[in-house]
Amino acid sequence: MRKGAATREAIVDRALDQAVAVGLEGLSLGPLAESLELSKSGLFAHFKSKEALQLAVLNEAIIRFQARVVEPSLAQPRGRPRMEELIGRWFDWIGGETESGGCLFAVSSQEYDDRPGALRDRLVASQNDWHDTLARVACDLPKAGKAPPDYCRQMVFELVGVSLTYQQHVKLFRTPNARARAEEAVARILDDAQAAL
Repeated sequence: MRKGAATREAIVDRALDQAVAVGLEGLSLGPLAESLELSKSGLFAHFKSKEALQLAVLNEAIIRFQARVVEPSLAQPRGRPRMEELIGRWFDWIGGETESGGCLFAVSSQEYDDRPGALRDRLVASQNDWHDTLARVACDLPKAGKAPPDYCRQMVFELVGVSLTYQQHVKLFRTPNARARAEEAVARILDDAQAAL
């Protein structure tokens, strides 16, 4: 890897770690440059604006999520095994069991829910893609045939609700049994789906 590309990668990697803790808006270029032993102008040579760095960080989080959560899960057999793998890896991501230490998407959703612009647009697109993936996997839960699309979307709504509650309990409240409670809630949703379909 050429030096410039390696430096850019190091900047994005460090900025992602910081953004999980302080949000994309909380990224401060001075301390970031200092932590990498770069001058602020050296950092700006790679990213011409704070927004360009923020977008690069968000895109890196999307790539990592795809590689760590989505792709390995889709290798599982269709139906419940695939959904359980997807949810398990998603909860690992939220809980900070990946090296980034948490979920940038959850942090950023609070920052950009009402703020128009390129960052919000990219975040919304990435989360729509994620919800579409969950819906496709949900539609494969019945043993005979596909579930109706509206039913699958309702399941996604409920699963995302569980994930947000899990995020709050594991990160804010530090609830010791947050993962077990979240997994129980998911199991009920999946059991109800399979019983109803």
